[in-house]
Amino acid sequence: MRYMFLIYSQEVPGGPSPEDVAALMQGHAAVMGAAASKGVLRGVDPLKSTASATTVRMKDGQALITDGPFAETKEQLAGYYIIECDDLDDAIEWAKRIPTVCKGGQGCIEIRPIVDIRKPV
Repeated sequence: MRYMFLIYSQEVPGGPSPEDVAALMQGHAAVMGAAASKGVLRGVDPLKSTASATTVRMKDGQALITDGPFAETKEQLAGYYIIECDDLDDAIEWAKRIPTVCKGGQGCIEIRPIVDIRKPV
């Protein structure tokens, strides 16, 4: 089953330090390399900052367009991986490898199974 790993981190003014960026990129390269070598990597991309986000909400049949994600948290969606996993336990092991950058060294990875709409449920 494919699982999506949603990477949440905190945006900081001016961005992370060059050293943090280098360490983060090295960490992601290791995860991508390991998943690719096992043939389970299906997709991975970082997202641009929340300043580039646009949210579309429908109300009474009308689209309401607003700038930004307007999340109720300091952590913002920063990117994702899609990895073919045997089960949730396997997905959890992959999630433990994915680096995030947040104040205090904390971030989170949300794991969500992907419904394959190409196959009957």
